[in-house]
Amino acid sequence: MDLSTISSNLLYAAFFIYLIATFFFGGTIRDKKRGKSKVAGNIGITLTIIGFLTQLGYFITRWIASQHAPVSNLFEYTTFFGMMLVFAFIVLYFIYRVDLLGLFALPIALLVIAFASMFPTEISPLVPSLQSHWLYIHVTTASLGQGILSVSFVAGLIFLIRQVDQTKRSKHTSWLEFVIYVLASTIAFILVTTGFSAAGYEETFKAPVNGQEVEIIYEVPAIAGPFDGELVSEDGMSPLFSAPEWMRGQEAAKKLNTFIWSLLGGLVLYGLARLILRKRVAAAIQPLLRKVNPELVDEVSYRSVAIGFPVFTLGAIIFASIWAQQAWDRFWGWDPKEVWALITFFFYAAYLHLRLSRGWQGMKSAWLAVGGFGIIMFNLIAVNLVISGLHSYA
Repeated sequence: MDLSTISSNLLYAAFFIYLIATFFFGGTIRDKKRGKSKVAGNIGITLTIIGFLTQLGYFITRWIASQHAPVSNLFEYTTFFGMMLVFAFIVLYFIYRVDLLGLFALPIALLVIAFASMFPTEISPLVPSLQSHWLYIHVTTASLGQGILSVSFVAGLIFLIRQVDQTKRSKHTSWLEFVIYVLASTIAFILVTTGFSAAGYEETFKAPVNGQEVEIIYEVPAIAGPFDGELVSEDGMSPLFSAPEWMRGQEAAKKLNTFIWSLLGGLVLYGLARLILRKRVAAAIQPLLRKVNPELVDEVSYRSVAIGFPVFTLGAIIFASIWAQQAWDRFWGWDPKEVWALITFFFYAAYLHLRLSRGWQGMKSAWLAVGGFGIIMFNLIAVNLVISGLHSYA
């Protein structure tokens, strides 16, 4: 068995260990006997540490197999981001001992790792521009910072579900349900792409791209076909409509189609949850969080930003600028990835300013933490896959 296979097996093992740990953290909710609840929490964090060490084994073996830091493509970077999120949770858990943090943090990490599996996993040599020690210095530090910042989202989400008044409809309940719907859409993306991939589904279109007719292969049924495209697969599904004319990139319409499938799948999952629960999802979860100390969760959210912000600044701004100077003879070039790193920097700088100088604690602070995670995920998904640039993984 070669190292790449061992590496993949370790990643799968880590995924399932995190999943099992999540159930043990879930056991800390309903158990009224403090002793049993404490045992469940201890087992949960022990399994989480074992899972983290297993994923670290994946990272090390893949590094040896590829002869470079495994953060050079979207699969590698996203799995590393998930690992850093788990690492940040472990550190903060031992500081604050909030068991329910694991019940929310680990599913988010599982979603991130599952999302990573949607991209090519093959080991490939580094392109010349990435053959630098700054690759692992810049990328790993930036990812660690984002992982720590993501824990602030987890704590902020717990705070909001715990504190928002669910007895009446308000803008807080509506936005909270929207956040839950976005998470459902992420799950739907994973289920849809995995399901059709396992079924071996493909359909081919011919469409003009940059003055040339090219073949575009869809891995999920076409709801949105390429602009001015023609279906050439005999057993393919005719699209319901064509992508807008300005979406002329070879992969643009295909990405739009997958995005639509994710949104529709999210509606189905969210609708089923509402049908089963017969109430808003957050309202159904809220009674389970009654024993959560909102002040403590709010403190965890703030500390995550206080720790993660300087780490992110060091990796995504300072180290990135140094590498940019070496690689492209300029510190800054307004590349989309650079712009969104700067937006992330200013957002969390504003968070800390408002928190410390204006006393934005509780609800306002929690919503800022949720918004910050939205910026991080936009940077991870849209900037990497949709917006073309020097940093793009597309």
